[in-house]
Amino acid sequence: MTLIYLVAGEASGDVLGARLIEALRRQVPDLAFTGIGGARMAEQGLVSLFPMQDLAVMGLAEILPRVLKLRARLAQAVADVTAKRPDILITIDSPGFTLRLLRATAPLGIRRVHYVAPQVWAWRQGRVKHFPGLWDQLLCLLPFEPAFFAPFGLNPVFVGHPVLQSGADQGDALRFRAGFGLDGGAHPLVLMPGSRRTETARLMPVFRDTLALLAGRHPALVPVLAAAPAIAPELSAMAAGWPTRPIIVTDPQTRYDAFAAAAAALTKSGTSTLELALAGVPMAVTYRVNPLSALLARRLIKVPHVAMINLLARRGLVPELLQQDCTPATLAETIGTLLDNPAATTTQRAGFTAALATLEAPDGALPADAAARAILEALPG
Repeated sequence: MTLIYLVAGEASGDVLGARLIEALRRQVPDLAFTGIGGARMAEQGLVSLFPMQDLAVMGLAEILPRVLKLRARLAQAVADVTAKRPDILITIDSPGFTLRLLRATAPLGIRRVHYVAPQVWAWRQGRVKHFPGLWDQLLCLLPFEPAFFAPFGLNPVFVGHPVLQSGADQGDALRFRAGFGLDGGAHPLVLMPGSRRTETARLMPVFRDTLALLAGRHPALVPVLAAAPAIAPELSAMAAGWPTRPIIVTDPQTRYDAFAAAAAALTKSGTSTLELALAGVPMAVTYRVNPLSALLARRLIKVPHVAMINLLARRGLVPELLQQDCTPATLAETIGTLLDNPAATTTQRAGFTAALATLEAPDGALPADAAARAILEALPG
């Protein structure tokens, strides 16, 4: 029986891995799976070598105290791959761990596929020179990535973006309103400050003051704070003194229901912009880092936009309010325009449709099915 070894290091990779296992089984039922994953991959029958949470750390302050444990987990994973000799090794995102695993297992001669291209095209492009030899095939989520990676002999294949399978466009506005006691006159405003404490610490006070400025002109506005479960209690405490106490949602389905009911959204940059676009929610994107980091970023970033939806649209479809523009007055004015000007929201939604169409797999397949097909074609023999 063909043995496929999968490695995911965080929640988003766990979702990708679960969909991939399901898609692989649809195409070839008699496959065996092993590796490292979380709850979603466990639902597909994968027994993880160790808890995936051991790998899910972000930021220097979190990583340094766990360096020895992470090294031990890497050695354990290498030993397991060596002992099991799978037909193919598939690593999913989490480059801090997975690229080290790919390098360490290279001498075994096992076919290797990396799923989710490292976003070196955005900044520090010189890092791409370290990738040759790490994998036999690179599965890309974004349509412009193959053109960047191909000249380096990295065998990129565009398989479509998983946001198209997320269900973000399947929310139920009536269920959300009923669940939180909102009448038809309430106007939910989705706030997405990120999942890292360094992000939320900078954005939450700005969001609070933005709401205070909006309250006078838009008294029916109801803030809805989309929070990662791990930091939801902290965000709830930070929001205790807000002019209007926000509704806090943590699970994907309730978040998507909130999208369906939302009048607008204010979000950090990232995949959240694609989810909101898929749900048709007019938005503004904002972000703030310390001034030194901003100075370095301006020197290193090689793309004209930070919002993924703007990169796909190849224009400033949604406002990007960064650094000095990340102020309560500017954010309130921008969100106020989206709430008051139907033409502005219509323009955004039309742009969303065109931009998201570029994320579809070339043959119209679901992204997970396209990824599964590429992996099956990469199997030896």
